[in-house]
Amino acid sequence: MKNTAFTHFHIEMGARMVPFAGYNMPLEYTGVKDEHINVRTKLGVFDVSHMGEFWVKGPKALSYLQKITSNDVAALADGQIQYSYFPNGKGGIVDDFLVYRIDAETYLLVVNAGNMEKDWEWCSKHAKAMGMEVGRELYNASGEICQLAVQGPLAMKAIQKICDTPVENMQYYTFKKVNIAGIKDAILSITGYTGAGGCEIYVANEDGPKLWKAVLKAGEEFGIKPAGLAARDTLRLEMGFCLYGNDIDETTSPISAGLGWITKFVEGKDFIDRERLLDQKNNGVDRRLKGFELIDRGIPRQGYEIVDAQGNNIGVVTSGTQSPSLNKAIGMGYLNKGFWKEDTEIFIRIRNKDLKAKIVKTPFYKGN
Repeated sequence: MKNTAFTHFHIEMGARMVPFAGYNMPLEYTGVKDEHINVRTKLGVFDVSHMGEFWVKGPKALSYLQKITSNDVAALADGQIQYSYFPNGKGGIVDDFLVYRIDAETYLLVVNAGNMEKDWEWCSKHAKAMGMEVGRELYNASGEICQLAVQGPLAMKAIQKICDTPVENMQYYTFKKVNIAGIKDAILSITGYTGAGGCEIYVANEDGPKLWKAVLKAGEEFGIKPAGLAARDTLRLEMGFCLYGNDIDETTSPISAGLGWITKFVEGKDFIDRERLLDQKNNGVDRRLKGFELIDRGIPRQGYEIVDAQGNNIGVVTSGTQSPSLNKAIGMGYLNKGFWKEDTEIFIRIRNKDLKAKIVKTPFYKGN
């Protein structure tokens, strides 16, 4: 099992450690509810060094990315980021990820930890087919980079203290190279998986300890606390963000998953599965990923059956939790046509009991 540049800090601070995507990662420190609320109201720091980073470089970089990704990479300017996915050629999803445009011939892909090897094989196969040099024009930097997510309404106030350039008013989904805590050329991006505001910071592994200490010191006056994977999951679910392996996978249609907004059928973008997905967009799909909240008491979990008032199967839960911000049980799941409208009554089968729930719009958490 691999450690990150921050593992020893987690252990020192008493985190409950678990294996996750081949890494020894902190599940929680003081408890999921405490960490969650701290991120929503103040700020928290997450070790997200398990994420994968691939560089795409050279004259073929743009045409390559236009082929293998769903979003329109040509729409990016330097310093901008976009959310995207790799269609798998069978109507499903290889992974969802972020694309950073450094310049016209340099891009950074940030992929999910659990899919890193699969993604690398997929990207390498298509790079070779386009005559790109794997190892140079497509380069896997995952083992060299560590990453912290500093999230929450006070995150940027704290980070500004250790940056040499203004970062507090940066736009969502933009990034810049900054000197932070004396570390040169760190990438600071206004992104995150919490919906609470804040940034993600990428530095070389050897600079990790210096960054961790500086971030905790800068955030001390604002009430910073480290947060683990459990709080990261409850925070993302409150926003209705998809988690690969739960809400999307190799078998789920991105149109069914509500990812049509990052599927761009622009002229000249001949991406994998274009025709199939365009057909789904135009003619509709039989099931959709929808948010719901429980009316009866209980907590929905991945794999639980969704039924109608007569007990007929109408879908399946993909993610569920007790929301720390809302104090109610929430979840997402794929539902058959006819059960998509807001306030539609559905039932979640939990331990052979059918518990009443209703369809709601995401995000579940609408802000303070």
